[in-house]
Amino acid sequence: MAVSSVKISPETQRLELLLLLEAIYQKYGYDFRQYSMAHIKRRIDHRLALSGLPSISHLQHAVLYDPVMLLNVLHDLSINVSEMFRDPGFFLALRQEVLPRLSTYPFFKIWVAGCAAGQEAYSTAILLHENGLYDRARIHATDFNPHSLEQARQGNYPLTTIKEYTINYQKSGGLNSFADYYTACDQHGTMRPFLQEQMVFAEHNLVTDGVFGEMQLILCRNVLIYFNKELQNRVVGLFKDSLCPGGFLCLGAKESLKFSVHADAFEVVQEKERIYRKKRITQA
Repeated sequence: MAVSSVKISPETQRLELLLLLEAIYQKYGYDFRQYSMAHIKRRIDHRLALSGLPSISHLQHAVLYDPVMLLNVLHDLSINVSEMFRDPGFFLALRQEVLPRLSTYPFFKIWVAGCAAGQEAYSTAILLHENGLYDRARIHATDFNPHSLEQARQGNYPLTTIKEYTINYQKSGGLNSFADYYTACDQHGTMRPFLQEQMVFAEHNLVTDGVFGEMQLILCRNVLIYFNKELQNRVVGLFKDSLCPGGFLCLGAKESLKFSVHADAFEVVQEKERIYRKKRITQA
C-alpha cells in the first residue's frame, strides 16, 4: 500500500507534530514547542498541501536535510499577519492616552516585539513624528525570523496594501497625507528613510531570549494568541521585567492581562484597546 493512502490517526499526527517541533529546536534552536497546537497544525497542514508530502514525518526529514524547506516552515510558523495602523482605534488611543505621558521624558525607548515585516514599527514612527516626539525616541523592532527583519528594513510594501494602510491611518487620527510617508515605484510603496532614523532592527526570540532593555513602551499586538498559557505568562513576565516603572504595555484586541499571573503588576489604561501600565512601586 502506498504511504499516501495510509490513514493517520489524530494521536499519531499530534506525536508527529511534537517530534517535528522538537527536531527544529534541537537542530536549529527555533523553539515552537509552546505555541498553540491548533495554530501549528493549521500552518503545517498548509505546508503539506503546498509541498505534496504525504505526512508530517516526511516533512520532518525534509526540514532536517533541506535548508529551503526549513526556511519555508519557519515562514509558515512565523506570525506575519500585520498591517500599518491595524485597529485604528488603538492608535487613536495611543495618540491620546500614551503619547502625552511619553512627552514628559527627555528620551524614551519603545520595543515593538514580534515586528514581522515592520508595519507596526513604521506606524509608531509616524505617530511619534506627527506629535513632535520622534527625535526623542528609539524604536527597537525585533523578530526571531531574519527574513521578516530584512523585509522590515526594506520597508517595501505592495501598493494594494498601501491603499488599506491609508484608510487605517486616516481612521487613526492621522494629521497629514499618508503619501508623505512613502514613495511609489513599480507597484510598491517604500517607506521614507527618515522613518528609520530612530529605529533599530534586531533578532530577538520571545520564547528563548531574555529581558530587552528598560522600555517606556512595549507593543506586542496579536502575538500572544498564538502561544499556550504557560508561554503567554512567560512572555508577559519578560515584558514586565523589560518595562520601567510606569511604562506602557500594548496587546492585541483578542489579548488581555486579565488571567495572567502578572496581572497585579499592571493597571488598566484602556481595556478596550488593551493598553496597560506597569505599576510604580511605592515605598512604605
